[in-house]
Amino acid sequence: MAADERDYNLTEEQKAIKAKYPPLNKKYEYLDHTADVQLHAWGDTLEEAFEQCVMAMFGYMTDTETVEPMDTVEVEAEGHDMLSLLFHFLDEWLYKFSANEFFIPRVGRRVLFIQTPSGYGGQSHNLLSNADL
Repeated sequence: MAADERDYNLTEEQKAIKAKYPPLNKKYEYLDHTADVQLHAWGDTLEEAFEQCVMAMFGYMTDTETVEPMDTVEVEAEGHDMLSLLFHFLDEWLYKFSANEFFIPRVGRRVLFIQTPSGYGGQSHNLLSNADL
Protein backbone atom coordinates (compact mmCIF):
# COMPACT_ATOMS: atom_id res chain seq x y z
CA MET A 1 0.00 0.00 0.00
CA ALA A 2 1.36 3.42 -0.96
CA ALA A 3 2.04 5.98 1.76
CA ASP A 4 -0.83 8.24 0.60
CA GLU A 5 -3.44 5.45 0.59
CA ARG A 6 -5.48 4.28 3.55
CA ASP A 7 -6.86 0.82 4.20
CA TYR A 8 -10.65 1.01 4.08
CA ASN A 9 -11.36 -2.75 4.41
CA LEU A 10 -13.46 -2.58 1.24
CA THR A 11 -16.28 -5.00 0.59
CA GLU A 12 -16.33 -6.99 -2.64
CA GLU A 13 -19.06 -4.64 -3.96
CA GLN A 14 -16.91 -1.58 -3.24
CA LYS A 15 -13.90 -3.22 -4.88
CA ALA A 16 -16.02 -3.90 -7.98
CA ILE A 17 -17.12 -0.25 -8.18
CA LYS A 18 -13.54 0.92 -7.73
CA ALA A 19 -12.38 -1.36 -10.56
CA LYS A 20 -15.22 -0.23 -12.85
CA TYR A 21 -14.08 3.42 -13.16
CA PRO A 22 -10.71 4.95 -13.97
CA PRO A 23 -8.70 6.12 -10.97
CA LEU A 24 -9.29 9.68 -9.85
CA ASN A 25 -6.69 12.26 -10.79
CA LYS A 26 -5.62 13.27 -7.30
CA LYS A 27 -3.79 16.57 -7.10
CA TYR A 28 -4.00 16.98 -3.37
CA GLU A 29 -2.40 15.83 -0.15
CA TYR A 30 -3.15 15.91 3.54
CA LEU A 31 -0.78 17.81 5.81
CA ASP A 32 -0.19 17.15 9.49
CA HIS A 33 -2.08 19.37 11.89
CA THR A 34 -2.54 18.89 15.64
CA ALA A 35 -6.26 19.65 15.89
CA ASP A 36 -7.73 19.28 12.42
CA VAL A 37 -6.98 18.26 8.86
CA GLN A 38 -5.09 20.48 6.46
CA LEU A 39 -5.72 20.10 2.74
CA HIS A 40 -3.17 21.06 0.12
CA ALA A 41 -4.59 20.98 -3.40
CA TRP A 42 -3.36 22.23 -6.75
CA GLY A 43 -4.29 22.15 -10.42
CA ASP A 44 -3.28 23.34 -13.85
CA THR A 45 -6.00 25.99 -13.61
CA LEU A 46 -7.69 27.80 -10.74
CA GLU A 47 -10.88 25.87 -11.51
CA GLU A 48 -9.06 22.55 -11.21
CA ALA A 49 -7.44 23.64 -7.94
CA PHE A 50 -10.89 24.43 -6.47
CA GLU A 51 -12.19 21.08 -7.75
CA GLN A 52 -9.28 19.27 -6.12
CA CYS A 53 -9.99 21.03 -2.78
CA VAL A 54 -13.48 19.56 -2.81
CA MET A 55 -12.17 16.13 -3.76
CA ALA A 56 -9.60 16.32 -0.94
CA MET A 57 -12.32 17.23 1.56
CA PHE A 58 -14.51 14.28 0.59
CA GLY A 59 -11.51 11.99 0.08
CA TYR A 60 -10.64 12.50 3.73
CA MET A 61 -14.12 11.32 4.72
CA THR A 62 -14.30 8.23 2.51
CA ASP A 63 -12.67 6.40 -0.37
CA THR A 64 -14.32 8.40 -3.17
CA GLU A 65 -13.17 5.88 -5.76
CA THR A 66 -15.76 3.43 -4.38
CA VAL A 67 -18.63 5.89 -5.05
CA GLU A 68 -20.65 5.00 -8.12
CA PRO A 69 -21.90 8.09 -10.04
CA MET A 70 -25.69 8.07 -10.25
CA ASP A 71 -26.76 11.71 -10.51
CA THR A 72 -25.44 15.25 -11.02
CA VAL A 73 -25.69 18.06 -8.48
CA GLU A 74 -24.80 21.73 -8.86
CA VAL A 75 -23.62 24.22 -6.30
CA GLU A 76 -23.14 27.96 -6.54
CA ALA A 77 -20.91 30.06 -4.33
CA GLU A 78 -19.94 33.72 -4.11
CA GLY A 79 -17.09 35.50 -2.42
CA HIS A 80 -15.56 38.97 -2.29
CA ASP A 81 -12.08 37.49 -2.86
CA MET A 82 -10.61 34.09 -3.75
CA LEU A 83 -10.20 32.98 -0.13
CA SER A 84 -13.82 33.71 0.77
CA LEU A 85 -14.93 32.12 -2.52
CA LEU A 86 -13.05 28.91 -1.68
CA PHE A 87 -14.53 28.91 1.83
CA HIS A 88 -18.09 29.31 0.51
CA PHE A 89 -17.47 26.77 -2.25
CA LEU A 90 -16.36 24.11 0.25
CA ASP A 91 -19.17 25.11 2.60
CA GLU A 92 -21.80 24.61 -0.15
CA TRP A 93 -20.47 21.12 -0.92
CA LEU A 94 -20.38 20.28 2.78
CA TYR A 95 -23.99 21.45 3.10
CA LYS A 96 -25.01 19.12 0.24
CA PHE A 97 -23.22 16.30 2.03
CA SER A 98 -25.00 17.06 5.32
CA ALA A 99 -28.46 17.73 3.90
CA ASN A 100 -28.74 14.92 1.34
CA GLU A 101 -28.72 11.35 2.53
CA PHE A 102 -26.19 9.13 0.74
CA PHE A 103 -24.49 12.04 -1.03
CA ILE A 104 -20.76 11.88 -1.74
CA PRO A 105 -19.41 13.42 -4.94
CA ARG A 106 -16.98 11.36 -6.94
CA VAL A 107 -15.68 13.98 -9.34
CA GLY A 108 -16.12 17.74 -9.55
CA ARG A 109 -16.58 18.95 -13.09
CA ARG A 110 -17.10 22.18 -14.98
CA VAL A 111 -16.08 24.72 -12.41
CA LEU A 112 -16.90 28.15 -13.81
CA PHE A 113 -15.67 31.45 -12.42
CA ILE A 114 -17.55 34.65 -13.15
CA GLN A 115 -16.33 38.07 -12.05
CA THR A 116 -19.00 40.68 -11.65
CA PRO A 117 -18.80 44.25 -10.36
CA SER A 118 -19.84 44.59 -6.75
CA GLY A 119 -21.55 47.54 -5.14
CA TYR A 120 -18.40 48.47 -3.22
CA GLY A 121 -16.19 49.30 -6.19
CA GLY A 122 -14.44 45.93 -6.06
CA GLN A 123 -15.04 42.65 -7.77
CA SER A 124 -17.39 39.90 -6.73
CA HIS A 125 -16.46 36.33 -7.64
CA ASN A 126 -19.13 33.79 -8.42
CA LEU A 127 -18.60 30.08 -8.84
CA LEU A 128 -20.79 27.41 -10.40
CA SER A 129 -19.83 23.76 -10.10
CA ASN A 130 -21.41 20.38 -10.49
CA ALA A 131 -20.35 16.85 -9.70
CA ASP A 132 -21.38 13.35 -10.62
CA LEU A 133 -22.81 11.50 -7.67
